[in-house]
Amino acid sequence: MDKQQTILYLPLEGVDSEHCALIVDKGLDEVKAVTAHRVELNNNRAVIITTDAPAALPQAVKKIRSLGYGVTTVKQNYPVTGMSCASCAASSQDVLMMQPGVVNAAVNYANGNGTIEYIPTITSPQKLKSALQSVGYDLILHDDETVETIEAIQQKQYNKLKERTFWAIGLSVPLVVIGMVPSFMGMWWANYAMWALATPVVLLFGRQFFKGAYKQAKHKSANMDTLVAVSTGTAYLFSVFNTLFPQVWHNSGLHAHVYYEAAAVVIAFILLGKLLEEKAKGSTSSAIKSLMGLQPKTVTIITEAGQQEVPVTDLNRGDNILVKPGDKIAVDGEVVSGSSFVDESMIRGEPVAVEKIKGSRVFAGTINQKGSFTFIAQKVGSETLLSQIIKTVQDAQGSKAPVQRLVDKIAGIFVPVVIILAVITLAVWLVFGGENSLTHGLLAMITVLVIACPCALGLATPTAIMVGVGKGAQNGILIKDAQSLEEAKKVNAVVLDKTGTITEGKPEVTAINWFAEESDEYSNILYTIEKSSEHPLGDAVAKYLKDKARFINNVTIQNIEGRGIEATYNSKVYSIGNTALIMQRGIKIPDAVNNWMQERLIKANTVVLFSDDKQVLCGIAIADKVKNTSAKAIKQLQNKGIAVYMLTGDNNETAAAVAKDTGITNYSAGVLPQDKLEFIRQLQQQGKTVAMVGDGINDSAALAQADVGIAMGKGSDIAMDVAKITLISGDLLKVPQAIRLSAQTVATIRQNLFWAFIYNVIGIPLAAGVLYPVNGFLLSPMIAGAAMALSSVSVVSNSLLLKMKKI
Repeated sequence: MDKQQTILYLPLEGVDSEHCALIVDKGLDEVKAVTAHRVELNNNRAVIITTDAPAALPQAVKKIRSLGYGVTTVKQNYPVTGMSCASCAASSQDVLMMQPGVVNAAVNYANGNGTIEYIPTITSPQKLKSALQSVGYDLILHDDETVETIEAIQQKQYNKLKERTFWAIGLSVPLVVIGMVPSFMGMWWANYAMWALATPVVLLFGRQFFKGAYKQAKHKSANMDTLVAVSTGTAYLFSVFNTLFPQVWHNSGLHAHVYYEAAAVVIAFILLGKLLEEKAKGSTSSAIKSLMGLQPKTVTIITEAGQQEVPVTDLNRGDNILVKPGDKIAVDGEVVSGSSFVDESMIRGEPVAVEKIKGSRVFAGTINQKGSFTFIAQKVGSETLLSQIIKTVQDAQGSKAPVQRLVDKIAGIFVPVVIILAVITLAVWLVFGGENSLTHGLLAMITVLVIACPCALGLATPTAIMVGVGKGAQNGILIKDAQSLEEAKKVNAVVLDKTGTITEGKPEVTAINWFAEESDEYSNILYTIEKSSEHPLGDAVAKYLKDKARFINNVTIQNIEGRGIEATYNSKVYSIGNTALIMQRGIKIPDAVNNWMQERLIKANTVVLFSDDKQVLCGIAIADKVKNTSAKAIKQLQNKGIAVYMLTGDNNETAAAVAKDTGITNYSAGVLPQDKLEFIRQLQQQGKTVAMVGDGINDSAALAQADVGIAMGKGSDIAMDVAKITLISGDLLKVPQAIRLSAQTVATIRQNLFWAFIYNVIGIPLAAGVLYPVNGFLLSPMIAGAAMALSSVSVVSNSLLLKMKKI
């Protein structure tokens, strides 16, 4: 029977010509899961026909993007509820990936979040929610009109779990007393009393396990709910049968044992373990909660009518906001009047308060100290630095480290394997168990099902990642994904850009020397070109000339990568850049210019030349101070055995002076962006794991090529987009800190995985009764339930210890 074909429509981006459409159409030929396809340029979409939509869509999107074009998708984080173990995360993720229109999905059991990328013209969050609900999970959709916040829903669920746990324990205590105290065990009413006490624990307070197992079974799947439901359900039903029909066993000369206390206590312990686990998991995301708590609920704005207090959600760009002593700053903006010192430690990880005067930038989440000032709102809502940090941390905490992929595969088959082992255990006992083979076999089977739990395995990696990423954010180290956090530990070569990375990145003009006759026109052209430039040196020149020149229109500018800028004004070409650019244009550099340049280079100044199409008009000397912490940071890296390299587009003399000041022995000057990229490739070919640290647009290719790209927070947006780690303060000391944090996190992951695996490797054979032939030891299901609960709590607790370590 032929499989049903599905037609999918992919909205395209950047496909604006027949040539583009042809490239995409040919590229789709390579996607095996696609049986037919076409590109409709007039509808700006690709049409693919497939018999395997879940496989075809991600492959097609990946191929189109690899060709340099885009597919319109939405990527969003949603809380996923109803998960009880790591197998649930794998199961819910598989369900999402099977939905038409889903490009990618990743469900994280530790933080209860699912990151879903989907095509909005094919599917919707509501459809994905319905798909998850059909298998026993749920998706909490973001809706501004929803009265209850996600935190409130999660808190309500936690309170319900707490209540169920309290009642389960409360009823289990007298149950254990009746079942274990000899004076009660022989009473005629004992079994009926235990039945009455166990029934609400198993069927009411433990109903979530049976509901979950039923929904899993409907979809031919299994998870932790299955293990708990089968084990406790078997013990409960076996006990009910023995209570009602004890003569069946008495006629055979056997005692009718009941295991009500085992069924109830196992559920009580598992609920208690879940309660402790949820509490501990909440602590792993405390960094996010503390960041979210940095923004005030209301602010004071200044209007024509006077001061007015408004909710922060009502703020708009351009609003004038008054900040009083002790106030938290609500949004990003620029100070327009007043002055103060602001504590930015929670954003940048630096303890020293920063002075704010007119023109200074302020950021949401920082705390004003003694002074008062007014600032104009420039970025509000999700645009603020604080909001971007929170989103980056959330995305990183929800991402999966490479080792997690293997763990997910193990968790996916763990439950079926355990069920098979439990059945084998029962069979072996029935064959070789002797007189009490059925009783012991059932007990051992129940214990195997109870003790084997994938929770510890599933929590081992994500909880450590969540704590590590959160700790980084609190220290001004913004990590974009789990892979970068894991990879940073392996770094043995660090490549540093000079300007803005080792140096302050705040160059100042020390001198301008005119070799042609100085004129207002030349000054105005120079000012206009540098004012239009995005380079830090251009800002320095523009700042120097702002009171001496004016901006003029009709100047066209072209960046010459790694060399400078060319501009055209009144049909005449002007150049600003290094000597290579000037000489490339065929302009001779006179001895007077060379002599002046040498004088400045000896002083570690950067020299830029300004020319027209005939001669050098002037030379500009610029100095950029080395950061106070750069030498210390480089020394720390070298002490760890990490090779440090400096690459700069600056001249050799300046590079040599900076290298000498900071203790760098490996450096190259006059380096172009493509040279940085090639240098990193060469290091990688030598087997080195390379971190690139930079701050400019010209560093973006090298940052992307490096194993770990690290951007300075005060650098360009492109550099920060490409890099996997951002140092918010731009302090180079954060680089060795990030490497230490990576080492600590990876060590915690390994410890967690070791204990999770060892627990199951030792626990399952003990539960099966491997020691019974040797010394008569048979593990109680109650002890197994406690051990299972403890395993998850211990893994999460070990991850929380990472918070206390110094980086």
